[in-house]
Amino acid sequence: MATQSEKLRNACFKAFETFKKISDPANDEIQSKLEFVVGSYDFDQNPVGLYEFGKKALKILKKIKEKETKKVTKLLLTDLEKALVVK
Repeated sequence: MATQSEKLRNACFKAFETFKKISDPANDEIQSKLEFVVGSYDFDQNPVGLYEFGKKALKILKKIKEKETKKVTKLLLTDLEKALVVK
């Protein structure tokens, strides 16, 4: 079974892929940060960056979903929210 950190890593990676599909230059920074922290986590297993940028990504994705419901899935938002809960 996946650990909380692994769930967060996977949710952040899905968020990264979603930003990539949306392809809006306004999201380039968060997209590159997510790509970096996922790679960093894969290397050192330290989830600090995932939490930091996962929270930022969640805010941005919620705003996008309000305007364009088809671009962001409810599942992605739910997975990200659950993964960001520190137990």
